[in-house]
Amino acid sequence: MATIAYIFPGQGSQYVSMGKDLYENLPAARRCFDDADQILGVQLSRICFEGPEEILRQTANTQPAIFLHSVILAQLLGQDNVGMTAGHSLGEYSALVAAGAIDFADGLRLVRLRGELMQRAGEIQKGTMAAIIGLEPAAVESICTQASDAGIVQCANFNSPGQIAVSGSVPGVRRAMELAKSAGAKMVKELIVSGAFHSPLMENARVGLREALQKTNIRDAKVPVYANVTGLPVQKAEEIRTLLERQLTSPVRWEASVQNMIAGGATKFIEIGPGKVLQGLVKRINGGVELMGIDKLTDLHNGEQR
Repeated sequence: MATIAYIFPGQGSQYVSMGKDLYENLPAARRCFDDADQILGVQLSRICFEGPEEILRQTANTQPAIFLHSVILAQLLGQDNVGMTAGHSLGEYSALVAAGAIDFADGLRLVRLRGELMQRAGEIQKGTMAAIIGLEPAAVESICTQASDAGIVQCANFNSPGQIAVSGSVPGVRRAMELAKSAGAKMVKELIVSGAFHSPLMENARVGLREALQKTNIRDAKVPVYANVTGLPVQKAEEIRTLLERQLTSPVRWEASVQNMIAGGATKFIEIGPGKVLQGLVKRINGGVELMGIDKLTDLHNGEQR
């Protein structure tokens, strides 16, 4: 029997109307959306369904919106068959809820606060990010070291073979972009972001998040959750708490996470939440595993039939 891994998307996968089909057709989904609005004191459901896009795209809204959509889908799909979970950046919180380590309401409050803190940190210390395609990790790390003369810059996302994002100050990232082009990168592109995520410029957010994590009830996970910071499985509550804090200023080791999940027995990956970003990354990391995505109501029905 296939060992199933649930994987959950992060910021950037959102779209206006996400979850509306679930809300209109499934009472359980409607209750979750209504509960989320009440818990946060914000009409998050309306932002998900109607936007406008620039409001949904604000980090403080994007993070709880994607989390809510993902967790509802995971609950509807059921957790009986899942052998392990992981999520990309924000998605790690969805993965922890699916693994039974964090309650829905606590997770929702955390990701709303995390989004607010990250948005504020981006306003206090302006930063940016860039995608670098076609270079080895060691080459990009060397480029970041060289570019640090211009400003703070480090690898932020090891997404898949040859696809790495860097993050930091505007001068540091732009110098790294120049060096990457000179080193023969296939593509170098600055990303539209509200801050230098997964870099030292998120230190202000990390301090605020640490306080909230210390007050949050976190339990041992029922199944292994592959952590962004290490790419390795974690189940102990205190280790989860520590890694969530470190995640804000540390690189997301997504490629290592997927490789280690496969080494741990995963043969089928189900991306749960908006978009198909993670399915594309997993396919580039290992084309031999089974992939599917659960985003809309029709996907949910197809998933239940398989």
